Amino acid sequence: MGFVASPRIRAAELAEVRSLLRTGEYRKAIELAEKPAREGKLGEEWPLLYGRGLLTVGRYPEAFATLTNAIAHNSRSLRLRWLGREASLANGDTRRAAELLDEIRQSVSAQRGASPEPSNLVALARAALLFGADPKVVLDKLLEPARKTDPEFVETYLARGEIALEKHDSQLAARAFDEGLTHHPDDPDLHFGLARAHLEGDRTIMVAALGKALELNPHHLPSLLLLANHHIDAEEYPSAAKTLDEVQAVNPWSPDAWAYRAVLAHLRNDSPGELTARTNALRYWASNPRVDHLIGTLLSQKYRFAEGAEHQRQALKFDPDYFPAKAQLATDLLRLGEEEEGWRLAQEVQEHDAYDVSAYNLVTLRDTMGKYTTLTNAHFILRLSSHEAEVYGPRALDLLERARIRLSAKYGLEPRVPTVVEIFAEQKDFGVRTFGMPDNPGYLGVCFGRVVTANGPGATHGHDANWEAVLWHEFTHVITLQLTLNRMPRWLSEGISVYEELQADPSWGQHMNPKYRGMILEGELTPIGRLSGAFLAPKTPLHLQFAYFESLLVVDYVIQRFGFDALKAILLDLRAGTEINGAIAAHTEPLPALEKSFAKFATEQANGLAPGLDWEKPAATNHSINPFAHAEKIAADAADAAALTARAGGSHSSAND
Repeated sequence: MGFVASPRIRAAELAEVRSLLRTGEYRKAIELAEKPAREGKLGEEWPLLYGRGLLTVGRYPEAFATLTNAIAHNSRSLRLRWLGREASLANGDTRRAAELLDEIRQSVSAQRGASPEPSNLVALARAALLFGADPKVVLDKLLEPARKTDPEFVETYLARGEIALEKHDSQLAARAFDEGLTHHPDDPDLHFGLARAHLEGDRTIMVAALGKALELNPHHLPSLLLLANHHIDAEEYPSAAKTLDEVQAVNPWSPDAWAYRAVLAHLRNDSPGELTARTNALRYWASNPRVDHLIGTLLSQKYRFAEGAEHQRQALKFDPDYFPAKAQLATDLLRLGEEEEGWRLAQEVQEHDAYDVSAYNLVTLRDTMGKYTTLTNAHFILRLSSHEAEVYGPRALDLLERARIRLSAKYGLEPRVPTVVEIFAEQKDFGVRTFGMPDNPGYLGVCFGRVVTANGPGATHGHDANWEAVLWHEFTHVITLQLTLNRMPRWLSEGISVYEELQADPSWGQHMNPKYRGMILEGELTPIGRLSGAFLAPKTPLHLQFAYFESLLVVDYVIQRFGFDALKAILLDLRAGTEINGAIAAHTEPLPALEKSFAKFATEQANGLAPGLDWEKPAATNHSINPFAHAEKIAADAADAAALTARAGGSHSSAND
């Protein structure tokens, strides 16, 4: 007679496999789960764990077969059907995926009046959103009862956070994941969710949450992919590639990992490599809209909006109802200045999903902007509120025209189409137009290439700002982005824009001050090769400002030592597709040598601030007066005081945000 494990033994074995999956020992978990999952008579838990493990490591056909068999033996399981739908899509079987979704709907109708387990309630909640259910009803009628029934069930918190993220409500998502972490502080999925919730906000929180997730599970694929995304944003492309190696050591056929590979190949102008990576991403599901949506979204993060928009169009060819691609395409087109189609698509997204916060914000903003005044000449379309148009509209248009004449001649590029400049009287409106969300303090202006958005003088609450300097800075981005076809690193774009502010008016831009002096002499310079990353997760607002200042210093040093023509030659090489380090080496010196000589230059500049002043900090005393504070004031007076107070914190956006 065969041995039959007792319920207690099976529970211990299940707990072991769950632990192995949670900590990233996927292959061992699969090995332990295979036999009981294949027997098909021990309930839904074994095939669920086995199927999840197979999907994680990219064994998609096996996962599909396992879950298909399990569904046949567990006719009432909503969880198996939901995971079976995922396996069907992973294998490109959209017909079977639709059937399973419909079976979930039918199963719910058949069980009406019963009290489903929290696990099935969560599966139903996820499916209900695809049925078009009201997200609030899903949260209140499905997920809240699941939480009350079993406050320890982790999937409830994950589902709540995921729904909020899908609707672009990062604050609600963060609260859901934080609540889950009070019950499960060692769950990597919850830490990853918290990281996602802060992706568009405080990157320091995001990085910390990712670090915790990867501490708990070094092979947590979603966290590794988000980390690769962060590396790409920081222009740390070798680090991104290394992180993708870690992903594909677990799952060689991860569509997301191959999509990221395609982006890296595109950024280095490797068309064959890009095609190969995209083909591999579509290996098991040839019409997967997520692949092109992801490629396009990442390219748009690098300000390649035209290329990004083409990938969103391809995603919509695969699936005309894939609304994430439609929403991203709307955003891309608005940033490209193709407003008629962009606003129409935003309206379609909002009508499809009234709970999408970003789409709602955009459509509401369109109505607000419909009341704006438009001023034009041959080269600019300037939009601003009627009141501000009366106060300084013609002056702003005149300043932009002067910037165009000077900078176009200097850099050898005349924009082919008029530049759209939108100045917002309310900071929240600027935030929505620029980022899709109203809360983006610290940014004064953003340039997308042809389109510039900026806060008006009355919108910069708590920040001193010179609106003329902001517009000059952003129009410099217009020139350099168009000159390079948006193929320039963030630090270079920002450094040139701050440099040109100073050329236009010495009271604008950034200047050496006591704090910057101290940071340089205390070893806080970022190597040029990693300087773009200094804008992403600065330790303090001062460190963000210092990133702008250091970028300015690099540009100033290159021009002083190698000449302005060398800088222009670097920009033209970038336009042609040359990688930044190669362009620098061709027209200055190899990057390691440049970093070393620049560090010496920056140190000399720091020591040149008020050289007769005794900078030694006095020992701490019990007196209420701080002698060093007085020394700092003397030094500030010795520097250009007008420039030092021209504006505070978070000045301009990056050209490559």
